Amino acid sequence: MLVTAVAVAAAGAWGVSRAADQTVAEVERVSALEGVLAPLPGQGPAATDESGQALPDVQTYPARNYLLVGSDSREGVSADDEDYDIVGSEAAVGGRRSDTIMVLRQEENGGLSLMSLPRDLWVEIAGTGHKERINTAFNGGADRLIATVSQSLGIPIHYYVEVDFLGFKEIIDELGGVELCIGYPARDVKSGLALDAGCQVLDGVQALAYARSRTYEEWDGDSWNVDGRADLGRIERQQLFIRAAIDGTLRRMQSDPFGAGDLINAVAGSVRIDERLDPFEAAATLRSAVQDDGIRTFRLPVSPEMIDGKSVLELGKGSSEVLAYFAGTGPAPTEFETTADTAAATSDAPSAAAP
Repeated sequence: MLVTAVAVAAAGAWGVSRAADQTVAEVERVSALEGVLAPLPGQGPAATDESGQALPDVQTYPARNYLLVGSDSREGVSADDEDYDIVGSEAAVGGRRSDTIMVLRQEENGGLSLMSLPRDLWVEIAGTGHKERINTAFNGGADRLIATVSQSLGIPIHYYVEVDFLGFKEIIDELGGVELCIGYPARDVKSGLALDAGCQVLDGVQALAYARSRTYEEWDGDSWNVDGRADLGRIERQQLFIRAAIDGTLRRMQSDPFGAGDLINAVAGSVRIDERLDPFEAAATLRSAVQDDGIRTFRLPVSPEMIDGKSVLELGKGSSEVLAYFAGTGPAPTEFETTADTAAATSDAPSAAAP
């Protein structure tokens, strides 16, 4: 999801002309979000939640937030696809659900920060008056998901970006794949993942299998060990993948600046965005921030609970500090920063190979 934003950013930075506007104009727009997106700085009063309580003052808010959503829509999936048996068809798995939800914070003075919201996070769903897992908010549309993040977590959302399974694979393939380094052989029989220890280039199929993996296993030389953290482990791996994808995207654009046209076409045909987001304007800002300051990643503290017979995650100790940072009302909570953890996650690979 962040790969999309950075891909456009990198492309826009190395000589792609505004002639690409026609392609960008064909990007699918999500309408009727005006009432849930926070006003941009200088463009109106602070937004309020359902109770009438003001969200952070838009005039002084120090950043803009993108809600990045990975949809599990199978629209366009073909029986000829390599992973068809794993992913399934649109007929078998219809509709759209949010498979991944992230908030990207763009500082007004540069710098990017990323936080993932676990799909099983137990929150009040906007407009319903009851609590459920946050990914169910998407069933009511992008507007309900945005409102839920804004109202239940206090985070104003200024822009919206969505990509589905097929679009994600197409973008990764157009990038030429993403090099990922892992310490142990890994697999997930449910998502179709199968990786060797060390560094390798993931194509779109394997990248999707890695990003979706919730039953991730590592080979320690004697046996396969399941990552019992499920979605929380997946979030950590997604952050690792995002950092690798950013590095790979920038390297490709530097080495082949005029090859960005095909990448723009792939992105334009694979995403849905809100009506006011200007991809080129966002591109310049995001690309500059990535190059100058990199991207910081944070985890949201949660605790597992059983509620109404459902295994869910509730906000844990320290979550208020993380939410305050992304809401623009508090400093960066360095205790919950994972940037160094994800960067170091590839060390200490064992010599034993998987069977």
